[in-house]
Amino acid sequence: MPKYYFEDFIVGDTVEMGRRTLSQDEIIAFATQFDPQPFHVDPAAAATGPFGGLIASGWHTVSLVMRMMCDNYLLDSASLGSPGVDNVKWLKPVRPGDTIRAMRTILEARTSKSKPEVGIVKSRWEVYNQHDEPVMTMEGYGMFAVRNPAPAAG
Repeated sequence: MPKYYFEDFIVGDTVEMGRRTLSQDEIIAFATQFDPQPFHVDPAAAATGPFGGLIASGWHTVSLVMRMMCDNYLLDSASLGSPGVDNVKWLKPVRPGDTIRAMRTILEARTSKSKPEVGIVKSRWEVYNQHDEPVMTMEGYGMFAVRNPAPAAG
């Protein structure tokens, strides 16, 4: 039985979803497979590159936040997937040894007009490093089962 349904996502609620420290090895491993640009995979090249050192792929940061979402609420929810993510912004590089933390704020919540058993939740995720500097923001939607849906109009 899921713990979280659509009704549990209240507009304005903000929660911390977790923290994660990134190592150089995992940054290189992720980027080698998915984003093999020199500043993600080669410390020597990265040292003379545009960021002055090795940095994590932005997609690695997105993936880590997705894991935090799963661990914090999605795996315990009546999730029905997502129609998409908007406005991904990488604000500051994430480097080896950085500890990131992610916050989720509920921006909107409404039931589907065509499927009253489905709730649509818009969230903003903000990611900070250990110095409380913002490193990424992202907005997107999740669909969740409604605990007690109203009968379909008909």
